[in-house]
Amino acid sequence: MSYKQLFIFVEGNNDERFFERVVKPKLEEKYNEVKLWKYAQVKDTKIDSFIKSIKAMKAEYIFVADINNTQCVTAKKQEIQSKFKEIDKNKIIVVVKEIESWYLAGLDSASCKQLKIRCVENTNSITKEQFRALIPKKFDSEIDFMLEILKLFSIEIAKQKNMSFRYFFEKYDCKV
Repeated sequence: MSYKQLFIFVEGNNDERFFERVVKPKLEEKYNEVKLWKYAQVKDTKIDSFIKSIKAMKAEYIFVADINNTQCVTAKKQEIQSKFKEIDKNKIIVVVKEIESWYLAGLDSASCKQLKIRCVENTNSITKEQFRALIPKKFDSEIDFMLEILKLFSIEIAKQKNMSFRYFFEKYDCKV
């Protein structure tokens, strides 16, 4: 069997934390090596060069981006493709709406009760600002809150509450 390597491009720290704890362990069942790579503060030309070198190594990659205020997934993919000439549109995963929506998606009603937050049944339209508004005062920071969510996170619940999360897990055949 050949050595299988996967690179996951993530925007920033919150994405990296989420993918490290939730996604990477599932993908490590299929790949010999899974590496996360933060691209938010990196020049476009360097990202393009890195994609080119990944292809040359015959490794695989996934490029993850929040939809933010873009009209639709297709428009977001086109926006990304116009920035990076080396990128394959089939390797782009668009998070709807932002990574914070994926964090919240993994909480069932018991977990929400434990965290003392209201339960959100559908997180597809949750923004960073809405997420921050939910943080109880007992948490020292957004990071502390996110870490507590990750301790309680359920992939099965998240697949029910967020369509882009479900799409990702099904596309990459991540076993739960």
